[in-house]
Amino acid sequence: MVDAENLNIKELVVLSGKGGTGKTSFSASFAALADHMVLADCDVDAADLHLVTSPHIVQSHEFFAGKEAIVDRFRCDGCGLCAEACRFEAFEALDDGTYTIRPIHCEGCGVCVRLCPEQAIRFEDRNCGRWMISDTRFGPMVHARLHAAGENSGKLVTLVRKEARRLAVEQQRDLILVDGPPGIGCPVISSVTGATAVLLVTEPSVSGVHDLKRVVSLANSFDVKVFVCVNKADIDMRMTESIRRQVIEQGNHFVGTVPYDEQMVQAQLHALSAIEYIKGETRDRIETIWENIWTAM
Repeated sequence: MVDAENLNIKELVVLSGKGGTGKTSFSASFAALADHMVLADCDVDAADLHLVTSPHIVQSHEFFAGKEAIVDRFRCDGCGLCAEACRFEAFEALDDGTYTIRPIHCEGCGVCVRLCPEQAIRFEDRNCGRWMISDTRFGPMVHARLHAAGENSGKLVTLVRKEARRLAVEQQRDLILVDGPPGIGCPVISSVTGATAVLLVTEPSVSGVHDLKRVVSLANSFDVKVFVCVNKADIDMRMTESIRRQVIEQGNHFVGTVPYDEQMVQAQLHALSAIEYIKGETRDRIETIWENIWTAM
């Protein structure tokens, strides 16, 4: 069986220590510049790559993770043991004396199932969201969305990446481009594990530098190449230069800067990547960053 290693498939994950740095704008721009790749949107808690890729969904699947309790009201005698035992206050009394469950409150601990004398409560798989395979003008894309209060986003991220890799192998594409989630939590760890390289997008602000340090520390704990670029670099050139020096001193790759440009927002409003919409210096800088990354990968 042909696998990703035999095909030399590379996987680049675009991350940021915080939201709002332009991570998705860079991901979409790289998708416009790259050849023969598969897109994966792993920011499943707040997916937005679809806003600039206009995907046509060809497959859609439900995502189940964890358990939730369901009350059979025909068997419930209203004794209230479940409500007394539930530390999450998930049970709600109804007018007829029986109980129902508020799904957002239920943590799936199972105490109510064990205690119910009438065996009126059962466990069912929790439907937490959907994952999809779509066609875009850049190539195939695997993406997903959690329902409100949906759990196990790290598990869903792993599923999205697995399907993207399967598509890359089947279609013999040589790159998987991942728009990762912000922060340093479980979804980020699930995005980075086993990747070829990560690009960390930051901005020259106090919060941007603080969160960059955290995500650099996380990325360096994996056996991946770490690239860093600064968006909105001209807001504070002194801080941008400080970031560049620190990245190089840590042995990571500084791949470039992009100036503050309101056309980045206009590109999103037109449902286009920055590369498709912007002309001039900003576009040139993004192209240079992509060339630097692709060469070093």
